[in-house]
Amino acid sequence: MTPPDDRHDRAPRGRTADDGTLDDRHDLASLDLDALRERAMAEHGGAVDDSIPALATADPDLCALAIVGPDGDVHRSEEADVPFSVQSAVKPFLFALALADTHGEALERIGIEPTGEAFDAIKLESGTGRPPNPMVNAGALLTAAIVDGDTVEKRNERILRGLSAFAGRELDVDEEVAEDEHLLGDRNHALAHLMRAEGTLHVSADDAVAVYARACAVLVDAEALAVMGATLAFGGVNPITGERVVSKAVARDVVSVMATCGVYDGSGRWMRAVGVPAKSSVSGAIVLSVPYRLGTAVVSPPLDEEGTSVRGRILSELLSDALDLHVFGSTDPA
Repeated sequence: MTPPDDRHDRAPRGRTADDGTLDDRHDLASLDLDALRERAMAEHGGAVDDSIPALATADPDLCALAIVGPDGDVHRSEEADVPFSVQSAVKPFLFALALADTHGEALERIGIEPTGEAFDAIKLESGTGRPPNPMVNAGALLTAAIVDGDTVEKRNERILRGLSAFAGRELDVDEEVAEDEHLLGDRNHALAHLMRAEGTLHVSADDAVAVYARACAVLVDAEALAVMGATLAFGGVNPITGERVVSKAVARDVVSVMATCGVYDGSGRWMRAVGVPAKSSVSGAIVLSVPYRLGTAVVSPPLDEEGTSVRGRILSELLSDALDLHVFGSTDPA
């Protein structure tokens, strides 16, 4: 549940109730998500990711969005229940689980600076051998390797259990996607071997890739991913179930890194245009977390050259404008 003191102590944003406090429910209820979806569907640019066969068959016409506001109120468009593999949108949640399970030690083993390079760049921090941040593949490989569990199976179980808690429901794995990710992820294997050589990764390279591959293959839909984003937005408490999934400090750290690194080398442009911490994915999904306001997810498989959903970016900008979400650009700061 949203901590009331935290929410009402913030400056009102967007529409306000008679007492001057934020009325997100009224804002969301007045927003026609299907109309926004139709506006985004007019865009036909981008290409579906074909890095593995299972992704190449994604429906390019899939387009959906969902929003989860205070007290767990859910708003969804058409197709918000269509499943897809979470792919790179899993990275903030892996980071959260690693922070929780290592009691913050993950911050010593993984950097938090943006790279200005591609998500799968074969590069580690100079002088430390650490991954540059948890939102690129090297960092995600390491976060998946340091969650609780002394075997691949136990780490897989921990991750699926943790992701399900973020989503507020039991999630499944697409085994075909998991196998493709594991067997065809040559750059991930290269990154894992490089971290092993630097002494950063303490499990075998194949074990690290296997666990990360399975995490990327977890099936979600726009609604489940929006709940996951909302759990981070509301300080680590799932607004649907009321369960505390991670601490407030962990949620804060994760959302902070999403803001600076979540859209890879396009993160600066994203924050200028959308102004919301987010994480993109090659499946066409984007998860967004607006602290103590809402979580949202958009999905549409065709990607731009930076690996971000073309329609997802459009929808994110439309939502940011409609709900006055830009963290640096409120039109009503008073």
